[in-house]
Amino acid sequence: MAAASLPQLDDEIVRGMAIGAVFTDYAGKINCLDFHRKEDLLVTSSEDDSIRLYNITNATLTKTTYHRKHGADRVCFTHHPSSILCSSRYNLESAESLRYLSLYDNRCLRYFKGHKERFACLFVFVLLHFLCVATNSEWQMLRGSLDHSVRIWDLRVNACQGILRLRGRPSVAYDQQGLVFAVAMEGGAIKLFDSRSYDKGPFDTFLVGGDTAEVSDIKFSNDGKSMLLTTTNNHIYVLDAYGGDKRCVFSLEPSPNVTNEAAFTPDGQYVISGSGDGTLHAWNINTVQEIASWNSHIGPITALKWAPRRAMFATASTALTFWIPSQSN
Repeated sequence: MAAASLPQLDDEIVRGMAIGAVFTDYAGKINCLDFHRKEDLLVTSSEDDSIRLYNITNATLTKTTYHRKHGADRVCFTHHPSSILCSSRYNLESAESLRYLSLYDNRCLRYFKGHKERFACLFVFVLLHFLCVATNSEWQMLRGSLDHSVRIWDLRVNACQGILRLRGRPSVAYDQQGLVFAVAMEGGAIKLFDSRSYDKGPFDTFLVGGDTAEVSDIKFSNDGKSMLLTTTNNHIYVLDAYGGDKRCVFSLEPSPNVTNEAAFTPDGQYVISGSGDGTLHAWNINTVQEIASWNSHIGPITALKWAPRRAMFATASTALTFWIPSQSN
């Protein structure tokens, strides 16, 4: 399998996505996956306590490390391609529930103290590595927890820099420029904060009317104009990021005990999502039409993301699959 550079996407290309590679050597469910923003890398965390690094240009596994003491729950890249953040599955009462790790030499660079509950968000922590270095924002991160709080951290110090106390379980995301972060809560409330003055409170609040389910995930599109909101009752909302208006709503069949993840394509024109019955779905945002449905071949999807720089997305359950345009396209 060879990953192609990202073309101008259209319905035909998205509809023609097909499995290019499958990795079935996991001994448990894959909890999370993340693509690096600038390098052709993917990292996964799994219930078998492994963290695995892949080169996505040819879909090869390049490194595997095991973390038996703490486990591996949520994971994401930092600004450096060999450094990641990983939340723990075990020993949550300790001061080691969140770790800053070097994959280069399998070394823990720092522990972060604070939460004593597991993290709630699929985007547990999103780093501000998109602003200029002078703002120091490349070192900032967010994380949301089941203890109904969002904490702001600086990668260079152990101590928490700020805490937001919220109603219900939060889901958090930064926009791609790192200027704004959104916090979504139960009841459809979305609060927007200026990342440089979050202590002054939200500068805007949206209400997604008619949906009282918990929010399982929130994401910004790359251009910052739209937000993608996924709820625990399998509703997927595309919202205007400036006014909170609903651009479109997609619904999937109920899937008890399965939390689905949805993702924008890099151009923000399509949404893809897993479902509890093991199928994948793709919608055109402009026409508000479902344009494709595929059998995942790996069961209900636990994690899904589109590569930032490639015509590729990855899905995970107890196996990892890479999807690329079929050869006929």
